[in-house]
Amino acid sequence: MPVQFTPASLALFTVVVPIAGGVNGIAGFGFALVGTMALATVVDPATAVVFMIVPILAVNLSLLNELSMEELRTCGRRFGPLVLSALIGTLIGMVLLERIPAGPLRVLLGLVTLLFVMTLQDRVSVPGLSWTKDRCFVGTPAAMVGVGGVSGVVFGSTNVGVQLVAYLRSFDLSHGVFVGVVAMVFLGLNALRVGAAGILGLYPDSTMILASVGASIPAVFGVVLGKRVRTSIRESTRRTVVLLLLTLVGVRLLLGGLGVM
Repeated sequence: MPVQFTPASLALFTVVVPIAGGVNGIAGFGFALVGTMALATVVDPATAVVFMIVPILAVNLSLLNELSMEELRTCGRRFGPLVLSALIGTLIGMVLLERIPAGPLRVLLGLVTLLFVMTLQDRVSVPGLSWTKDRCFVGTPAAMVGVGGVSGVVFGSTNVGVQLVAYLRSFDLSHGVFVGVVAMVFLGLNALRVGAAGILGLYPDSTMILASVGASIPAVFGVVLGKRVRTSIRESTRRTVVLLLLTLVGVRLLLGGLGVM
């Protein structure tokens, strides 16, 4: 896995990580998606995925206090099948990470990002995506195992966990509980990924590890700042800004993967 730490890429890392944290603090999700996709436009996509593992862990740890201890225990039992199956899928996805060529991986990341944007926007009706708005998911243990397993594979190889976010949204949780449950799920997944990345040799050198750990500080700062301004920004405005940002990143990834940019 080539590491391309040029002055330009390091400058981008410095800007992208706190911005992604701010998006997560405001919207309750999006740090991994925004951060990974933006970094993947200038460095090898596999490098971007691995680099973001520790900051994602730190961000979700900072958001876990959205749940009380009682809610944490209750939600842990309720979503246990989802978390366990996602853990297994995540390991499989990490094993596949280095086997996916950079170009096709960028195209995949771009397409997934744009698909996520289409599922969130409500201005244009997109055939075949109505399930995301009708919330026709089911919350049975079998459904959680299926969603968790497939989503874990995607998350392990791309840092994209939008399937899990969409599934958790279908439970009509309050915003605070939703943010806390999302943090709980991804905290477990990324705690596993830190150890798995070391065992699988995905960290090529100590510089990569130190840079990833160091990025956790501005990431958490961005989350704290985003949470503070969350109540002062209308939901429609938050949604519009996030969708525009993801659209730009998705298009850039798609064109880059196709060799246009």
